[in-house]
Amino acid sequence: MMQLYYASTSAYVRKVMVTAHCLGLLDEITLLASAAHPIERDERIASINPLAKVPALRTETDLCLYDSRVICEYLNARAQGNLLPAHGESRWVSLARQALGDGLIDAALLARYEFSARPAEKQWPGWADAQLKKVSAALGEIERQVVGFNTLPDDIGLIAIGCALGYLDFRFAGMNWSKQHPLTAAWFAIFDAHPAMAATRPH
Repeated sequence: MMQLYYASTSAYVRKVMVTAHCLGLLDEITLLASAAHPIERDERIASINPLAKVPALRTETDLCLYDSRVICEYLNARAQGNLLPAHGESRWVSLARQALGDGLIDAALLARYEFSARPAEKQWPGWADAQLKKVSAALGEIERQVVGFNTLPDDIGLIAIGCALGYLDFRFAGMNWSKQHPLTAAWFAIFDAHPAMAATRPH
């Protein structure tokens, strides 16, 4: 069995879990409890990932993999799946969309950490505002592209974007991003209802 250090609130863990669900690999993964935190290091995770960040995966052969992009590519190769196109322009489109989704998550996390992890006297609202501008720009680009999106999680780029939007709903509900991005909201309502997405919603 593979072992995965797991947190139900992590958008990056969700990305790995959606990928495993779509590839039929859930029964081959044992989920391990973790408490990843930007300040308080979890040495359990560090046994696989020296950065002590989730997701972190150990295979049956004791291969340790970390970063959601690496783990998702490994799972796709293991299952001989098609979530990452192998060749041609479609591969670069998929990878660019993955970078867009991951970048949105990165910016949202940094904004959240500014207020949830820093003492009040050390918080810098301008930093959080700058990160949220990146979130807004990413949402604008998704709105521009979304007419070409499939409504099934059959591509790693779309999975990353779907998990990013789900993270905003979970951690930034007051942002109400869907009001300003109606095409993306309509797409996401269908995409997020897929069993792989529904089973992995953060809680």
